[in-house]
Amino acid sequence: MGAGRDAGLQRHTLGAVSPTPVPDPDLLPRLRADLAAAAYTVDGVEDTLGPVAAGALHREQRLPADLATRHRAEPAAVLIRLFALGFPVAWDDADRALPTLRADGAVQLGLARAEGADLRATCDLRPYADESHQWWVASDLSEIATGRPLAETHVLGIGNASTTLAEWTIRRPARRALDLGVGSAVQSLHLAAHAQEITGTDLSERALAFARFNADLNGLPIELRQGSLLDPVAGQRFDLVVSNPPFVITPRSAGVPRYEYRDAGLVGDGVVEALVRRVGEHLEPGGVAQFLGNWEIRRGSDWRDRWREWLVGTGLDAWVIQRDVQDPAEYAELWARDAGARSGATSFDHMYAAWLADFADRDVEGIGFGIVTLQRPMTEREPWLDLVEVSGPVAPGVGHAVDAGLRARTAIAEGGTAYLLDTAWAAAPDVTEERHQLPGTEDPSVILARQGGGLRRTVQLDTVAAGLLGVCDGSLTPRVALAAIASLLELDDAHVTEAALPTLRALVADGFLVS
Repeated sequence: MGAGRDAGLQRHTLGAVSPTPVPDPDLLPRLRADLAAAAYTVDGVEDTLGPVAAGALHREQRLPADLATRHRAEPAAVLIRLFALGFPVAWDDADRALPTLRADGAVQLGLARAEGADLRATCDLRPYADESHQWWVASDLSEIATGRPLAETHVLGIGNASTTLAEWTIRRPARRALDLGVGSAVQSLHLAAHAQEITGTDLSERALAFARFNADLNGLPIELRQGSLLDPVAGQRFDLVVSNPPFVITPRSAGVPRYEYRDAGLVGDGVVEALVRRVGEHLEPGGVAQFLGNWEIRRGSDWRDRWREWLVGTGLDAWVIQRDVQDPAEYAELWARDAGARSGATSFDHMYAAWLADFADRDVEGIGFGIVTLQRPMTEREPWLDLVEVSGPVAPGVGHAVDAGLRARTAIAEGGTAYLLDTAWAAAPDVTEERHQLPGTEDPSVILARQGGGLRRTVQLDTVAAGLLGVCDGSLTPRVALAAIASLLELDDAHVTEAALPTLRALVADGFLVS
């Protein structure tokens, strides 16, 4: 199950559990055709609601969408009210919105139930898309739709964490891919575009039922297996492993709910550590694993220390990008509210205190969040390690930049200094240079190279590195260029080259320079 915060805030009291949908092979094609015909798509919902109400719905605020659809009977508006907002709709309106499936078919699929003369959804069903595909994802109804607390077995639909992972995932062709913690199969939908075989695993039987329904609804061939973490695929290897695991650090205290979609039942950041230590045995040579995670930062240590400890002995290349850091109080407030303690200060205070005590027991002063990319080397060599912080916004389609960065770092590890110095590099087209100087001075005090796409990194350059970047047009190698710069500055050639290597390595690794 994917961890990560759905846009709504959730309560910890056990809520009612509805049956899971039934993937009837005769009815699913009718549902799919009706949803498409009704323009119940990402663009169709946006057009029906308008940008303000659609934006509010993304934030799990349903009033603007309610007002925008309340007196409208066109199919898209009816389906929004039924499946996204959780309102009952007139049976006849549902029949018109689903002309081949009909309201009866929705009931038979387990998506809705009769309620007098109305039809009421028992599942959330939302459109979802990327640049080339249109899908629909069923999941448990959110708290805003039911007005009740969520069950601890709640299955999330399309949440912020799942879309983040999808955005950062590399999209290389893969023979076999694993969606670990498949949840409602959001990652598998994306994998189907570039993987020949997909396996999805989850500890939750309920999540697997939703994954099966969504796979069949969207024509996705997938093998589903039940079990914890990598246990269901013992002895198997994959070209790509993606996971939005239940990574939330939750105290093992009475009165603190443990939602299956976010809590793995391990102490601290144990689920992330377990994945790091075990996933390598399930990767083909050259295979890649990508997942989201939280990690604890102990007092007096750097966040990188924990990652170096976990990676020892794995033999894996590792690129860990820390996107955010929260202190224990911020983290406790976020997840205590997500656990739904809005109904009473006593409950919130109890959970808040439990989180703070749990972190204090392990001397935790910060909690990092980020994206992890691990790779099993193709050949016997020392693995490379890059632990970086990227806290700002990144460009759309950042997965392409991750793929390019992974390839560049691997090429550097395999080709060494000769590869860096003897390749004729060119500055990438999105790279700009920025110079800052004090009034009245001739020379800049700060020179920055900025990346317009990808991770949007910024690198500070000295005079030599700036000169090198300025002449990188694909015609000269750095070895030749640095020798010329050293001669111009009347400096030792070997010393200039050696001093420039770390910056050259960074510029190549992060895509400022390309071949």
